[in-house]
Amino acid sequence: MTQEQEELIGSISHFFGKISVGIIELTGTLRVGESVHIKGHTTDFVQAITSMQIEHAQVEEAKAGDSVGIKVDQPVREGDTVYRAK
Repeated sequence: MTQEQEELIGSISHFFGKISVGIIELTGTLRVGESVHIKGHTTDFVQAITSMQIEHAQVEEAKAGDSVGIKVDQPVREGDTVYRAK
């Protein structure tokens, strides 16, 4: 999968290791059911969005400017970029 086919939708601002949750500062929209490609210096994986939260409340959709928490299968790092996976 190449990044040219993917849309940049945000970046990781924080990672909670004990609960495996990454916080994404969104610059685009994101919905439950979509997949994201998280890429960074040592990070590169695709993750399906099964649930996401804003301020501890479950949401189905988030928009640019929102900070959302998503469960991740692998550690992510601050500054990792988040793309909508095609």
